[in-house]
Amino acid sequence: MQILLDWLKGKRAASITAPAMAPDAALNSATRVSVEELIKLQCHAGKISLTPSQPARTRLAGNHGSRFHGRGMDYQESRIYQPGDDLRSIDWRVTARTGKPHTKLYEEERERPVILFLDLNPGMFFGTRGSLKSVAAARAAAIIAWAGAAHGDRIGALLFNGGHYELPPRGGRHGVLRLIRELAERADPRAALNIASSPGSLNAALARLRRVSRPGSLIFLLSDFYGIDDESGRHLLRLRHQSDLAAIQVVDPLELEPPPAARYGVTDGQRLGVLDTRDGKVRQAYQEYFSRHHQAVAETMRSRAIPHLRLSTADDVASTLARHFAPVGQAPAIRKAAA
Repeated sequence: MQILLDWLKGKRAASITAPAMAPDAALNSATRVSVEELIKLQCHAGKISLTPSQPARTRLAGNHGSRFHGRGMDYQESRIYQPGDDLRSIDWRVTARTGKPHTKLYEEERERPVILFLDLNPGMFFGTRGSLKSVAAARAAAIIAWAGAAHGDRIGALLFNGGHYELPPRGGRHGVLRLIRELAERADPRAALNIASSPGSLNAALARLRRVSRPGSLIFLLSDFYGIDDESGRHLLRLRHQSDLAAIQVVDPLELEPPPAARYGVTDGQRLGVLDTRDGKVRQAYQEYFSRHHQAVAETMRSRAIPHLRLSTADDVASTLARHFAPVGQAPAIRKAAA
């Protein structure tokens, strides 16, 4: 049991023991993404929307009612208040000077940076149903990138797996294809599992993200969020002050409930042990550990007003994103907490 908990705490990737096989024999669409597969996901881009839930009536900002703030806005002028204008945009100085309510008008930037923050630490290369968590995260990142490019946004990324790899935002199809090439390479378990996981890697990556992200960006955080703590919360709060964030927590069904009552061999790659889920106390401790983790992630995001989606490796990634990021009039916007 302790070996499994060590993995859950991010010390080392653990797995339920399976018959030995050659590394290449274990590679398939559930364990590794390919460039071709991620390119084909472009067909799902039209099913999700990264734009405000209500379009502005003109090219200038008006009523947005946005799930996100929208692209960056540059102040242009103030004019007399008109019914329906956003009260948050009232220009109080001009209103006080003239005695008549005025509204600030902004011109929207043509391109907004969309940043994919993707955790590829060893613990993400785990899966018992559907796919590895790394595969689900890479597919979600590709679909979001295609949707952003379709809306005229520039696509960038920060991938981390022991080190950090940055992709400065770039527009159009070229920006997405550049990301896809890196996802296919860095989400390959043959290379990634040889990288040692280090405590505090999530916080180090968040600190890096704060330094490289541009104010007004739309940032998607894709991780299982093991290692989240108070320091993570401080980084997220500062990021939230200057950008829009959405958290996609990738989970495996084994992290939602204990496996059926039985004896299981477990290994961290070096040590061997036995997880006996026939013991009621073991099952209870197992359930409580995961419950505390999920609650910690949900509360961290809720208290910082960061929309939070839980994505299971057993889910169809495209369908799950479509339900939570549906275009206007098709379905609710992204939920602020996992169902």
